[in-house]
Amino acid sequence: MKRLLLSAVVVCLCAAAQSAYGAASDYDPATGEPKCMDCHTPDRRYSTDYTRDETCAGCHGPGLSDNYVEIDGRFRDPSERNEIDRYAETLAVASGKGAVKGAAPKGMVLIPAGEFTMGSNEWWPKSQPEHSRMVGAFYIDRYEVTNQRYKAFVDAAGYPAPDHWKDGNIPEGKKDHPVVYVTWKDADNFCRWEGKRLPSEEEWEKAARGSDKRTFPWGDKFAKEKGNTPQYGHEDTLPIGSFESGKSPYGLYDMAGNAFEWTDSWFKPYPGNTHPDENYGEKYKVLKGGSWYDCTTYKCGISSPNYNRIFFHPTTKNNNFGFRCANDKK
Repeated sequence: MKRLLLSAVVVCLCAAAQSAYGAASDYDPATGEPKCMDCHTPDRRYSTDYTRDETCAGCHGPGLSDNYVEIDGRFRDPSERNEIDRYAETLAVASGKGAVKGAAPKGMVLIPAGEFTMGSNEWWPKSQPEHSRMVGAFYIDRYEVTNQRYKAFVDAAGYPAPDHWKDGNIPEGKKDHPVVYVTWKDADNFCRWEGKRLPSEEEWEKAARGSDKRTFPWGDKFAKEKGNTPQYGHEDTLPIGSFESGKSPYGLYDMAGNAFEWTDSWFKPYPGNTHPDENYGEKYKVLKGGSWYDCTTYKCGISSPNYNRIFFHPTTKNNNFGFRCANDKK
């Protein structure tokens, strides 16, 4: 009798645990691993805009995306998430900084107030329609945040290092490469620690695009030698500022390629957009700028146009997501 009762308890506990991460059909019956690994192999996991490929609809179709966010939670340490959330509550207060008066802070560029053209009618529906957007003056980092800069934050705040830093150390030879394997919360916490913030999507696009409606930071014609894009062929990050001829109108580097950059904006439709998308709302954050990673196997096309936007859950981190910070101007 005791053995039967114990077996019943184990069955109940297993069923409860499984329901927290999805149905039994979401897992390989032999290995117990989520079936998402069939497509999201370790080198490609998360690196897809799944709305572009109909073969993704079985898992990422209407009403299914949130289920797979829960599945991903199986691979995360709950204590790590709690620790990072705790930093979010304290770092901004500790920095004691805010909006800036006077000259641009070191390493930042002033983007003047004014209108610019945002979006495109010649791109994916999520980037439509092309429209005029007014943005106030703000500062933004000239370069993407590097590993070395992020290391100062990790050491000073006791913050968890990126997963691929062995024993908490920057990978050899990559001090001046953009930091990657950072979630949206990691990026937000870092910027707040520096007394800054993440740029909004519209701020980021204006800083990259200027006021002349250009397609790429350097102009309207794509050129593989102007940025660390998949077409450049390096297949990894490069030191920040490696492409002098690829600067934006305001002198910002790596706004096309190297690493996609987190913004503070939720993935929502632009004014006048009539294309329905189940992903709109306050579920996913927008990233901009393209990266070195070749996502053409997912039919994503060229990812580096200024008006391109992708969206991912804020807990996502991989080898081609980074960020830069912004700040208000008084």
